[in-house]
Amino acid sequence: MTTMRDRFVMLLQQPFAPVLPWVGIALGLLVLLLVVRHVGVEGAAYELERVEKEWVAARQLLMRHREARRAKADLAQVWAMLPAERDFSPLALGISEEAKQDRVTLPALSYKTEPTAVANTSKGVLQGAMSGRYEDLRRFIYDLETAEEFLFIEDLELARTGAAQGQTLTFNIKIATYLRADAPEPVAQGAGR
Repeated sequence: MTTMRDRFVMLLQQPFAPVLPWVGIALGLLVLLLVVRHVGVEGAAYELERVEKEWVAARQLLMRHREARRAKADLAQVWAMLPAERDFSPLALGISEEAKQDRVTLPALSYKTEPTAVANTSKGVLQGAMSGRYEDLRRFIYDLETAEEFLFIEDLELARTGAAQGQTLTFNIKIATYLRADAPEPVAQGAGR
């Protein structure tokens, strides 16, 4: 019976014997490579993927916060532009004075406020007939549209016209604005700090 030692000696006497240590080293390195790849590289790849997902989520959150901050600033700017409810009557008088300066008559300009769906705001509506020459009416409408106050013309309807050029035209006009209550300004829901 041959022992293990005899078999090993016979193996070393073979012509491929000098290659055996290199094959052993190569197999050892292969096993080491597989262990490092499984433990190190795949673990690092998993960690990299997790960190990238967190980075994308944080980036999206940052963008939402920036958009919310911009929206809050825009809301504050619009809120500051709106006249207060207590300033609505003087606004109507100012429009009447502007009409006089432009040689437009507004004999019965009525005004009222209507509730809106937005908290602490209401809609102010001024309506009535206005008369004047075409050029004067055009200048008055231009002055309304370019006024510092947030005004817009909701309706403009020709009521009657003169037969000859340069005669008086009469329009029914409806001017609207939004008014802020004398309460604190609204805060956009979901806005970040």
